[in-house]
Amino acid sequence: MQFDVIVIGGGHAGTEAAAASARRGARTALLSFDLAKLGAMSCNPAIGGLGKGHLVREVDAFDGLIARAADAAGIHYRMLNRSKGTAVQGPRVQADRVRYAAAIQAMLHAQADLELVEGEADSLVLAGGSVAGVRLADGRVIEARAVVLATGTFLGGRIFRGEEREVGGRVGESSATRLAVQLRELALPMARLKTGTPPRLDGRTIDWSRVAEQPSDEDPWTMSPMTARRMLPQLHCGVTRTNGATHDAIRAGLDRSPLFSGAIDAQGPRYCPSIEDKIHRFGDRDGHQIFLEPEGLDTHLIYPNGMSTSLPVDVQEAMVASVPGLERTRIVTPGYAVEYDYVDPRALDATLGLPQIEGLYCAGQINGTTGYEEAAGQGLVAGINAAAHARSLEPLILDRATSYLGVMVDDLVLQGVTEPYRMLTARAEFRLRLRADNAETRLGETAFRLGCLGDDRVTRYRARQDERARLEERFAVPITASVVHARGAPVALDGARRSAKEWLRFPGVELAHVMDEVEAGTQLLAEFVEDARYAPYLERQQVEVDQLRANDNVRLRGDLDFAAIPGLSNEMVEKLSATRPETLGAASRIRGITPAALSAILLHARKTAA
Repeated sequence: MQFDVIVIGGGHAGTEAAAASARRGARTALLSFDLAKLGAMSCNPAIGGLGKGHLVREVDAFDGLIARAADAAGIHYRMLNRSKGTAVQGPRVQADRVRYAAAIQAMLHAQADLELVEGEADSLVLAGGSVAGVRLADGRVIEARAVVLATGTFLGGRIFRGEEREVGGRVGESSATRLAVQLRELALPMARLKTGTPPRLDGRTIDWSRVAEQPSDEDPWTMSPMTARRMLPQLHCGVTRTNGATHDAIRAGLDRSPLFSGAIDAQGPRYCPSIEDKIHRFGDRDGHQIFLEPEGLDTHLIYPNGMSTSLPVDVQEAMVASVPGLERTRIVTPGYAVEYDYVDPRALDATLGLPQIEGLYCAGQINGTTGYEEAAGQGLVAGINAAAHARSLEPLILDRATSYLGVMVDDLVLQGVTEPYRMLTARAEFRLRLRADNAETRLGETAFRLGCLGDDRVTRYRARQDERARLEERFAVPITASVVHARGAPVALDGARRSAKEWLRFPGVELAHVMDEVEAGTQLLAEFVEDARYAPYLERQQVEVDQLRANDNVRLRGDLDFAAIPGLSNEMVEKLSATRPETLGAASRIRGITPAALSAILLHARKTAA
């Protein structure tokens, strides 16, 4: 078998990578242990959240799968941070697990230039320092010019629950052991990380009368603008809390936890710690929230978000029984932790390619990240760029000023990780520009130009461009202060004439005050209003963006000897040598690199180039 691109792994990174590669015209193979489990939600049955929802909307702007699948399976919609500005609001959808995977699989089956292959990747086939394909465990060889590794927690995966140990990347499934051995033999910079999942509960045994109810949002927003309306009945989630008895039960079992016994020494996610880690680190807290999230319309399973654990089963039972509303609750599947291999992402470049092995790309947890949304975003970038490599097309390289995708890739390849990386709005210094509601505007043109959009999305893109031109014209019409005042706006009668866009910067001025006829609220119209309100801040931030891009235009030679640059400390030399920044701007974003060091680097680079 011969393809342009092979994607190894059928999780959120792998499915997005395969679909993106195929949309770009590359003949693509998606290789997975079990094709029936493509798109499976291994942990939390939800998509989006703070920072994460931005990533989902950005992947969707490239015609990715994750947002449309979330809508096809959406049983609870909630806009997080609704009381704050739109720049930091995070759309989140609780999804029916079965329907989500079915939606992903349906889109993959319908995708042209994509073939689904069931089997285990035994090893990479290499030729002269480049990837040439994949050898399967059954002896078959699939040839390709590019390979995307999207192995999730399966690369050297081991499962821990109390004293129990087993090999696997997900409970009941095997591990990619032979591939992990090969990657280590290739002297790639690799280490171990860990993640975990909570026990699954039988919702019929929960006393819902003792649990606070959290309903789905009433306003009918969807995760993807391609989804016209919500398609499924909406369920409510529940909210309860741990207490002193819960914490006592956990503390009594800490000596049997693999996190504290030394069985696991890999670092877990700081922003989504296990319940035993929370109790150990925040011992003064009287309780921690637990969100009871339904796993689907046709199942009684409940996911207790906030109760991730690898404690022994008997301790998990005591812990659950101590929580209000869960006193008689039955655990269907106990929680567990997974430890797995990852590649230091500083070995990658901005395309998520591995320069050490031409044609090899990495996406998802193999890059030291955690979360469906982070995986999907990396899968999109890696898939687009693998297709570009295989077919000699323009690569996709995003910067921090255009997208959260750009922020994530930049963080990974420059800073590396010491714990599983999770996207947060605080990571984006230009977040006023990077709202979840304007992802199409920010990235649509790039997606269209690179050929990443399917036919339906191209039609939408063109219609949206026409609508944008009409709105630009309407928002540019000058209006006098007296007209705006007469319509009820609290503005001074100073005789000024300003455009609608300028008037909307004033406190208390609404759309109805500056438009003769307010159209039915389209998504693009709402975006225009937000743009107008944020305009003064965005104009100030543009100076920083311009400086960022100016520094990113100063290229640094790949063989630059940082140890030969006077004035750099040993720590700076070590970080710069590990990262090999391609531009002065990239060097400036490495932690610990001072302005004086940048001047020295720039001077040395100019001198050696002369």
